[in-house]
Amino acid sequence: MRVHVADHPLITHKLTVLRDKTTPSPVFRALTEELVTLLAYEATREVRTETVTIETPVTTTTGLAISQPRPLVVPILRAGLGMLEGMVKLLPTAEVGFLGMARDEETFEPVTYAERLPDDLSGRQCFVLDPMLATGGSLGAAIEFLFKRGAEDVTAICLLAAPEGVAALEKMTEGRNVNIVLGTIDERLDEHGYIVPGLGDAGDRLYGLA
Repeated sequence: MRVHVADHPLITHKLTVLRDKTTPSPVFRALTEELVTLLAYEATREVRTETVTIETPVTTTTGLAISQPRPLVVPILRAGLGMLEGMVKLLPTAEVGFLGMARDEETFEPVTYAERLPDDLSGRQCFVLDPMLATGGSLGAAIEFLFKRGAEDVTAICLLAAPEGVAALEKMTEGRNVNIVLGTIDERLDEHGYIVPGLGDAGDRLYGLA
C-alpha cells in the first residue's frame, strides 16, 4: 500500500475551515468539493492513458486520452457523496458506482447495506471516496469488495486519517495494488473510534443530522 499525504498550503487552509465547528453545511460542502479536486490531481497521476492523433488548427499531432475501460469512481455512502462532484469535475469521463457501508458503533465493524456497481470490474482502475479514514474497517471492506469484483488497482481519497486507520488498512490490503491519497494524518483515535482533532461526523456536517 502506497500512502501519499498532499502537503499544500491550500489544502491545509481548507481543512482548517472544515475543522471549525462553526462552519455551516453549505460552506462545508463547497470546501469538501474543492479539497477533493485538489487531492484528485495527486490521485490520478497514474491514471491509464492511450496515445491519440488529433488535428490542431495548425497541424497533426499526438496527445493522450483516458484509456478504456473507463475509471470507476465509488463514493462510500453517505458522506462520500459530498466528494463526488469534486472528483468528476477533474475526471468527467469516469463512470460512477455506489457502495453503502456503515460502522457499527458498538463493534466498530463495517456493515454493507447497499451497492450499485458493475458485476465485473476486470481491468478497471477504481477510485474510492471516503472523507475519513478512522479505524480503517469500512474503507478496507470497500476496497476488498472491489477487488473481489475484479478491480485491477484501487486508489482511495480521504480528507484526513488517523495513524491507527492507516496502519490497519495497510494490513488489510497486504498484497493488493492500493494507493491512499490523504489531505493530512491527524493525531490519533479516541476511545469511541473518532479521529482527533478531526472534524466531527463528516456526513452530519455535510447533510445535517436527519
